[in-house]
Amino acid sequence: MDASVTVTHPLDPLSLNEIATAVSILKDAENLPETVRFPIVRLEEPTKADIAAHRDGEALPRLAFILTMNLVTSETSEAIVDLSAATVKSLTRLPLEAAPYGQPPIMLCEFEQIDTIVKADPRWVAAVKKRGVTDEEIALVQIDPFSSGYFGRPFEKGRRIVRAISFWREDMRDNAYAHPIDGVVAVVDLTQGKVVDLVDTEKVVPVPKKKRNYGREAFPETRTDLKPLDIVQPEGASFTVEGWKVTWQGWSFRVGFTPREGLVLHELSIRDGDRQRPVIFRASVTEMVVPYSDPSENHYWKSAFDAGEYGLGRLANCLELGCDCLGHIHYFDVPSADDFGQPFVMKNAICMHEEDYGILWKHYEFRNGIYEVRRSRRLVISFFATVGNYDYGFYWYLYQDGTIQLEAKLTGIIQTQAVADGEDYRWGGMVDDNLGGPTHQHFFNARLHMDIDGGGNTVTQTDFVPRPWGDDNPYGNVFETQIRTLKRELDSPEIASGETGRYWKVINPNVKNAVGKAPGYKISVMPTPVMLAQPDATVAQRGAFATKHIWVTAFDPAEKYASGDYPNNNAGGDGLPKYVAQNRNIENADLVVWHSFGHTHICKPEDFPIMPVEYAGFTMKPNGFFASNIAMDIPAEKNAHSRDNRDRGECCGASKPESGSSCCHG
Repeated sequence: MDASVTVTHPLDPLSLNEIATAVSILKDAENLPETVRFPIVRLEEPTKADIAAHRDGEALPRLAFILTMNLVTSETSEAIVDLSAATVKSLTRLPLEAAPYGQPPIMLCEFEQIDTIVKADPRWVAAVKKRGVTDEEIALVQIDPFSSGYFGRPFEKGRRIVRAISFWREDMRDNAYAHPIDGVVAVVDLTQGKVVDLVDTEKVVPVPKKKRNYGREAFPETRTDLKPLDIVQPEGASFTVEGWKVTWQGWSFRVGFTPREGLVLHELSIRDGDRQRPVIFRASVTEMVVPYSDPSENHYWKSAFDAGEYGLGRLANCLELGCDCLGHIHYFDVPSADDFGQPFVMKNAICMHEEDYGILWKHYEFRNGIYEVRRSRRLVISFFATVGNYDYGFYWYLYQDGTIQLEAKLTGIIQTQAVADGEDYRWGGMVDDNLGGPTHQHFFNARLHMDIDGGGNTVTQTDFVPRPWGDDNPYGNVFETQIRTLKRELDSPEIASGETGRYWKVINPNVKNAVGKAPGYKISVMPTPVMLAQPDATVAQRGAFATKHIWVTAFDPAEKYASGDYPNNNAGGDGLPKYVAQNRNIENADLVVWHSFGHTHICKPEDFPIMPVEYAGFTMKPNGFFASNIAMDIPAEKNAHSRDNRDRGECCGASKPESGSSCCHG
């Protein structure tokens, strides 16, 4: 149910007690010094095969994965701690000082020291003074540490660095992003605790001083014409929760959570008659990257890998009832570890509730007067993470007809650029006087460890194409489908096509459906731009997962993340391109589908001071999975709280029905 739950299943997240015990076992066994920190502590999850053995009665050990890093030396190790045996099962030192390098994610305890390091550097002080910042104002300057990218410079190779940009503020509650200090970038070596390089451009652009605050005090007059809109479920929610397991409308799944990915769905299955049929064994968002399209010193290097370089789970919000989530809400509190390996509870980290989603199905047959309509309801499982200036919501939706959807919601504050009087901003859009927003892209990657009806799965790719004129197309109206079976990993990397309506289908070739075909799920993706950086640019090398919409790999427990294990300060070449280069068999196999999706953002005035939500995502729909529409048995009930604003007392063109009846059928 939340962080206080006693472990009942091998996929349950580590409990608070398990986190404390695992860290203690490792500290004692390896005599770790006080300078060691713990960027990641999580469950080392059992595989699909392990879970099958567990169902057959085999006891599984509880394993904890612990990443350690020495603040003084940057020495980094991965440990697997066997909680069942109270031993360190393995300890591996990572050779991050050698190419392609890489570093653990940036920790909050490091962020806290960067402000002091930067402001103590005399070169930085001189640079901001050159731009009109006074001695008295320096204390209020906001320092934004930013993962630094990689460009092969000596201070980047094998080092733990961040680049820091600065923003002027007159008051602590000011929106600093309205006041960028242009042309000043400090490179901070976190191990040495000092600025190792400083950019101070010759061109000096004045700091924009117009305030664009967003706190409640900035808008004392608010709209007065909004009436309450309440989500009412007087009999409670339709889902049930047992520990970390959820059941709803035939769906069954287990909730998980990791420091890097945040929300994870395990063992997602749906009831079909008297069978509970597997669909996905594990689903999560493993990575995202945000490359910027501005070659200036303040922006060219920006390409934050928000999962691998920071940790979406580590930065999850405490969600607030009635604001982040409406209605009858179930929250999951998540047991977590801080940078020191100490357990704590992330309150309300995951929100789950039901939503009305319009019409599910409907038909009005005028010949016999039968009128049937059913409303759709969906289950929402979500969390929000704030990574610096941006806020990202990740929403998994389950529908009553078997549909699965993932939606990423993008909001927060855009990065900004100071623009001199009389100039336009070449690399993005103007959002206010003397203020531009650089054009950039957001890419997410969802990892779907498929399990359609258990056993081996296969992926096919389908395109719609017109058939040429001929004896079999005498009227020119025929089009056909071209279906390609992905047999090996290098067959799989592909881009979506709106022109051909390209889609992918995951099937189980070992099972026959009601019409003698293989049951499956169709993956519908948006044909949006992939990464637009040059292929040999370092951001494209590091974030190559975003160069294709779809990748398929044979399952390997070591291949967890689209960008590889340690993208921070990494030279590139890891992740999905490396995985598929093995060209393993993916036909009738235990396979993983990886989908990259995103949003290309040209900034506009409406994006400031806070950007309204943009959406990106994909949908999976049953395709030959069921024998018919499984949502035919939804009750035909009229919502008792709905009202006709005209108060004419009419329903469906007839007289008002008696209380509790329905006008949804004839």
